[in-house]
Amino acid sequence: MAHPVVIAHRGASGYLPEHTLEAKAMAHAMGADFLEQDIVLTSDGIPVVLHDVHLEYTTDVRQRYPGRARPDGHHYALDFTLAEIRTLRAHERTLDGESAVYPARFPLHAGDFRVPTLMEEIGLLEGLNKSRNSDVGLYIELKAPRWHLAQEYDIAAVVLTALEQTGYSN
Repeated sequence: MAHPVVIAHRGASGYLPEHTLEAKAMAHAMGADFLEQDIVLTSDGIPVVLHDVHLEYTTDVRQRYPGRARPDGHHYALDFTLAEIRTLRAHERTLDGESAVYPARFPLHAGDFRVPTLMEEIGLLEGLNKSRNSDVGLYIELKAPRWHLAQEYDIAAVVLTALEQTGYSN
């Protein structure tokens, strides 16, 4: 009997903050067949791995960049450069930036986690596949492609270019 295909949704997000490289490494070690990447873009057109188009649920953006929210109250990844996003600390998912959605998981203010780029995650996956002699795959989801287009960013073209550059286009 064939075993079910295991897709690590946001990595090992039940153990570590979602979509961090650490969560992806743990999911790989736990035997996932695919690692999921939710992709959004930065203002400088870099694909980053983040579940939402906004940053406040899984990073400390409100503390680091107060006053940078749009009128709807959200801090959109698309309004920040990659350099700015690199200054953010990723953490467990919150609803309000203060209280963990899943308080029994990894402590909200513990660790030093970051928002990875798609290229960083591909590099990690290639390295883990080599060192562990495995063939875990990518499972990419473009977040809000129509919304990105309305903001004049073609997320699909950017991600396809990244995949071509890393040999995943075949």
